[in-house]
Amino acid sequence: MSVTREKVRFASGGTECAAWHYPGTNGACVIMAAGLGVTKEPGTDPFAKRFHAAGFSVLAFDHRGLGESGGTPRQVVRAKGELADWEAAIAFAPTLPGVDPTRLALWGFSLAGGHVVRIAARHPELAAVIAQTPAVDGQAVARNAMRHQTPSAVCRFTALSILDALAGLFGRRPFLIPLAARPGTVAVLTTPDSLAGPRALDPGNDHPDWQQAVAARSTLGLAFYRPGRDAARVRCPLLVVACDQDRSALADPAVEAARQAPRGKVVLLSGEHYAPFMDAHEQAVEAELAFLRRHLGCAAGAWDQPARPGDRI
Repeated sequence: MSVTREKVRFASGGTECAAWHYPGTNGACVIMAAGLGVTKEPGTDPFAKRFHAAGFSVLAFDHRGLGESGGTPRQVVRAKGELADWEAAIAFAPTLPGVDPTRLALWGFSLAGGHVVRIAARHPELAAVIAQTPAVDGQAVARNAMRHQTPSAVCRFTALSILDALAGLFGRRPFLIPLAARPGTVAVLTTPDSLAGPRALDPGNDHPDWQQAVAARSTLGLAFYRPGRDAARVRCPLLVVACDQDRSALADPAVEAARQAPRGKVVLLSGEHYAPFMDAHEQAVEAELAFLRRHLGCAAGAWDQPARPGDRI
């Protein structure tokens, strides 16, 4: 699919975030970012291109310390910093040509899917939010992850995370661990569906610069990150796209977040964590486009109905 886009940068927390800007035609803008340690090209391109083709402007960015964005130390993921990047992106998007500041939407998947729930609770002026296979309960994710790991690897993982955090206090370089690996290997996740990440996000190996690792210290804070608790305070329409066999971010907490949101709706797809990028891609895109058109003033649709967390397509 041929698309027109340009590189832009915006200030955030003393550094700059790099982004792709896809100029749209309908005045609405979708702000996008990807999951834990995933950069904008593998993490947003498949959806950003479709949104853009439907007339939406898109601002797809790298969080600080990742990809083409600035910030040091590299590959260190902290929820507080990434949330600040989302705030900066929301402030920057209305400055783009042709963007109506009253018609902004957020889209995030996995960790960023959790971020957009928390950010939406702070920004009632947003027009719509899409959380795709979101990680909304770090404690539940961490408990589940341990069930898919060997005891010795759990001990090594914990020790490395603590040592890396202590090293960070003294300005030492981060110790990187893979985003996903098989049980027995020290990695962020060893759940069965986590291993599909490269195949789902970069099937053609088109993004060799995507560093599929993060600092071990990153995991300590994320284990206690629970943005789903903010869902009840989200006043704008919220679409949660969950997958019934998700063993990485988990479907149940995502469905509960949609239930708690006053204007929440859930689409429950068949498949694992990365299904929206793979076998369920068309279903996910069609549902998300229908939601965006309805709530960004582009077309009427069936999204007026109250949320029914058991809905499937």
